Amino acid sequence: MNYILASASPRRRELLAKCGIYFDIIPSGIEEKITGEAPPDIVMELARQKAMDVWKNHAKNGDVVIGADTIVVYRDEILGKPEDEEEALNMLSMLADRTHQVYTGVAIIHGTSMKTFCERTDVTFYPVDRQDLLRYIASGDPMDKAGAYGIQGDFAIHVKEIHGDYNNVVGLPVARLYQELKKDMLV
Repeated sequence: MNYILASASPRRRELLAKCGIYFDIIPSGIEEKITGEAPPDIVMELARQKAMDVWKNHAKNGDVVIGADTIVVYRDEILGKPEDEEEALNMLSMLADRTHQVYTGVAIIHGTSMKTFCERTDVTFYPVDRQDLLRYIASGDPMDKAGAYGIQGDFAIHVKEIHGDYNNVVGLPVARLYQELKKDMLV
């Protein structure tokens, strides 16, 4: 069986490799369109769009295509990737000393069947002073991450607690993904 990850994310690539399967990487080229309102619906729809795009344009009979999308949500506001350092500072200042949610939607397409699911993880930060935020932002790390931080990097020192799947916050709930693939006899 051939697997295709419909994402260019190096973090998703590393996590999917933990499943012990060989896979190709073919990022989706679609422009994402949000049609839902609730965070789980949004991430599952975006994951579905990515997986469908790759499945339609690149998959062969028998391929398994995996799409994923992650968003950070605080008080019903979706925090995407910051456009600049000022936006990164605003996001991280807002999240400091508070709890927010990280949602990752996953879509799996095999043949004519598609399965989608969503995982949610609650993340709480310690209070973070402005100097620490500015130092982190100067590293460039927050600029390609939803919510302007990577839990697996230097910002980990500010994470007070998480409730849920750590890998979900990194970008792919790999344990749940593996269990879903196993349930459908795709591994």
